[in-house]
Formats: sequence, structure tokens, C-alpha cells
Amino acid sequence: MPGRLPEDVYAAADARLATADARVAAEYPGAAPGRQPVHTVYVPASAYRARLVADWGKRAMRVFVEQGELLGLAPDIADRVREKLLTEPIEDLRIDFEDGYGRVPDDVEDAAALAAGQTLATTGGTPFVGIRFKSFEAATRRRGIRTLDLFLAGLLEHGPLPPGFVVTLPKVTAVDQVSVAADVMASLESAYGLAEGTLRFEVQIETSQSIVDFDGSVSVARIIRAASGRCSGLHYGTYDYSAGLGISAAYQSMDHPAADFAKQVMQVSAAGTGVRLSDGSTNRLPVGDALPAAWAEHLRLVRRSLERGFYQGWDLHPHQLPTRYAATYAFFREGFPEAVKRLQDYTAKADSGVLDEPATAQALASYLLRGLDCGALGEPELPFGRAELDRHARRLT
Repeated sequence: MPGRLPEDVYAAADARLATADARVAAEYPGAAPGRQPVHTVYVPASAYRARLVADWGKRAMRVFVEQGELLGLAPDIADRVREKLLTEPIEDLRIDFEDGYGRVPDDVEDAAALAAGQTLATTGGTPFVGIRFKSFEAATRRRGIRTLDLFLAGLLEHGPLPPGFVVTLPKVTAVDQVSVAADVMASLESAYGLAEGTLRFEVQIETSQSIVDFDGSVSVARIIRAASGRCSGLHYGTYDYSAGLGISAAYQSMDHPAADFAKQVMQVSAAGTGVRLSDGSTNRLPVGDALPAAWAEHLRLVRRSLERGFYQGWDLHPHQLPTRYAATYAFFREGFPEAVKRLQDYTAKADSGVLDEPATAQALASYLLRGLDCGALGEPELPFGRAELDRHARRLT
């Protein structure tokens, strides 16, 4: 039967929604392609040195060999953790000139920034790397910009930016700070002859103003837009955010209800934008007699983050690396047989008793790609090649 609506109704709908269509396409391009690290390791700039990655790997391996039985890992997961600590103990390294570094005389920080850039240029060692500079609040703004400038001078003196380079903007208390940070990145690109859009940054969500702005609006979505395409990630800051809400030290944690609220706002605001998410850290370090309890807590918190769609977190000590990879590998290895079967059934349009939508197939493929990227899974184990998984993950099939 022919429809009864004339063409001008269709045309009017297209015309009225043309602006909205363009806005949605620009602001919600979908998940960012490529690998996301499972963690970011923060080290004070004063502790950064050429052999830092190797030293962290050795310390992590030593405690894993000596105490690893406490984790109760299946043999295949233990083997993969051991291999990871040998070959790639740190996926993402952030050289910290903010809280982990503190306030020092300007000449001291100038020298440290230049030296850190030079050291990174000549050593590398991690798939992702960058620095955290001081915030764009009035008291630290000029210092933060100068540190980034000098760090880039030392780094670029010896070659190009390393792959996976990203910097971190902390303690945002006004969306305007993000806009200015984006402008500063553009000025640095011009000063150092870098291609437009090369310098990208993560924003740490560690203040109440990063969630709800002074006028009552939701800040996170505005932060992403204010970055003008330069925001690569949102990182939750457990302790600054909790303290800012008046939560006492004993109860500051990644799993506090206040933390979950902030992270859910981050999740909703970033969905579909290509901006990735990272959970925060636990400050209970697995050292000495505290090791068994701290390891148990870290395993639980990493797994909890993964189950809630936060595939990245912060690590602060070499002894947290075994539990980071143990929890991550268990998460992917436990779920991959079912994920493979469901994606196969979806592809074959099999009557399997589970009716998966295209969006679920996309999530299944993304899950398997994350498992491959971090070393939890191997391509020979999967009936899908990486290219096919990538097509599903981007919903091109």
C-alpha cells in the first residue's frame, strides 16, 4: 500500500534536523580507535630516571615470585602476568610535576622539566607516556605552562614526540581552564613546529566543580567540548575529589558512593564522544605486613572497575603491577569463551536463545579487542581476526 504522507513532510523533517544531525555527528563520533592502556603509573618527576621502567618491572617480578601464591591464580593467568612483567611492566607512564612532586624553587623545577624531557627522549620504554603539570588555577598556572614548555624543549631537542604521548590537566575548577589549556596546546604546537592537534590532554575529574559547575549545570560534557577535540580522557581523582566533599580520610575510596556518582556522570557525559575513562587509585600500598590485605583490596577494586566499564586505573607502586594484571587478565579470560560464542552466533544469525542487538555485538568485539591489546588473550585463541573484530567494534558490518 502506498503511504499517504507527501514528500514535503519528509523534507521538512530533514531540514529541521539538519543542524542537530551535524552536531551529533561532530560531538559523538563513537569510541576512539586503537589501544587503551589498562593503567597509568604516576611517578614523581624527582624519581624519574632512565631505568625506571626496568626497575619497576624487576621489583614487581620479585614480589610476584616471592608472594604470588597469595593471589591464587590459575596457571595460565600466572604465566601471562609473569610474561607481562618481563616484557611490558608499565603500559602508560605519567611523569608527575603536580602533587607527587610538590612545590620547589622555580629554577629547580625548570631543570627537572628539561632533564625529564631529555631522559624520555633517549629511553622511552612504554607504549603511552606524558607528564602531569600543575593546574591552571591562578596560583600554579604559569608554573604549569612553563614546565610543559621546558619538558617539550628537552624532549623535542632529541627527536619527535613518542607514540602515545599525552599530558594531564589536574584540578579543574572552571571549564574556562580547559579552553585555555587547549589554546596553550595550540601555541606550543606552533612554537615547536608540531602538526595541529598533536598535543592532547587528559582531564582529571577531582574537584566538585568538575562535576557540577557554579550555575548548577553538569560540567563534564562542557569540559569535553571546551577542549576543542584535544581531550583524550577523563581520569577520576579518588582522594582530592573525596576530600573536597568533606569525606574523612578513613572512608575515601574508589568504591565510596560519592565516587560512583562522579564516575557515572563521567560515563554518561563521555559516552560516544571518543573520550576514554580511567578510574582512580588506592593508596593502600602492598608493602611489608600490609601486602596480603592490600593485594586483596587492589584485586577487588580493579575487578570492580572493569565490571563497571572503567578499563583503566592508576597505579602508584611496583607491587601493584602484579594485581593490576592478575585482575585484568582474569576478567578477560573468564569472559572470553562466552563473548566469542555470542559474537559467532550473532554473525551467523544463529537461533541460540540469546537475541543480541548490534550494539551488544559491538560491545562483545570491543571486549575481545581489549583482551588482545593487554595480553590477556592471544589471536590464535580466537576465531576472529583483529580486522574482523575491529569492524564489529566500529559497527561497520
